[in-house]
Amino acid sequence: MRNSRSHLTVADFCAEMEIARSTFYDWRTKKVAPRCIKLPNGELRIRRSEYERWLDELEEAKAA
Repeated sequence: MRNSRSHLTVADFCAEMEIARSTFYDWRTKKVAPRCIKLPNGELRIRRSEYERWLDELEEAKAA
């Protein structure tokens, strides 16, 4: 069941994607991860809307 919060932590994102935290940071370095918000304390958050947009972008094009 999906969490209804409007922002995901890195741990939330990794759990939903079933990836290691190191994979998330590799994706960020390669600029293929969803855009993040950097909080004043250095922690990252991902807007759920950005996460959904990012997933939609990854979806393979449907055959015409």
